[in-house]
Amino acid sequence: MHRREQWLAVEHDLTAGELSDELTGLLTEQLVDTGVLHGQSEFELVFTGVVRSTVDGGLSSWLRFYRNSLAALERGDAAFAPIHAEAAAQVRGHRLIDLGSCFGFFPLRMAALGHDVLATDLSHSAMRLLDRVSARLRRPLTTLASDAADVGLPDGSADTVTALHLIEHLPTGVLNAVLDEALRLARRRVIVAVPFEEEPRDCYGHLQRFDLPRLHRLADGLTARHPGITAHTYAFHGGWLVLDR
Repeated sequence: MHRREQWLAVEHDLTAGELSDELTGLLTEQLVDTGVLHGQSEFELVFTGVVRSTVDGGLSSWLRFYRNSLAALERGDAAFAPIHAEAAAQVRGHRLIDLGSCFGFFPLRMAALGHDVLATDLSHSAMRLLDRVSARLRRPLTTLASDAADVGLPDGSADTVTALHLIEHLPTGVLNAVLDEALRLARRRVIVAVPFEEEPRDCYGHLQRFDLPRLHRLADGLTARHPGITAHTYAFHGGWLVLDR
């Protein structure tokens, strides 16, 4: 990697077969933890640059990235695989809304299992990419670029609403608004997963630190604000909060 004034150049030898979401951990270990990259913006720019420079063609590079990532996740080889498997096991009903979908690996997994899936994210470009990729992967789903705190759909629009590794990115006030919105949208269940970190990782845009006591307090606040809701918290590759009607 070379840095000169405002320019940043990264040389790599990744092959098309190695291109997947495991790149997150590789960049963190080699460039963030060593102090070479600074902040979320640089991390995301380098991540995108590596993807686009590994396979010729914009959409072709992302399709290879998605295919490799989904294969690793569904084989159980990827770091995030246990989290997606646990979330899938907790889903109830046919209609699913996923908040903060990012690349949309979990919505694509659930679409392949036959669920009616709406993936949402604040990023219009991420949702446009997911639209294009899902059609080519024959994993049909719907996308919506929206604020997770104000999705703009009717009450009870889905059986289950998921927010997987989303709320650690949010200021406290917004975090609470997103969970209230998830409960408004869900007829049956809300599933929340968070990482347990010693300190929030700046390169990922994390603002919140969670542990089980923090999740217990969050659950208590939600059940107080929403009478009739039950909450269950537990640890499994991070923390989980499951809310049921």
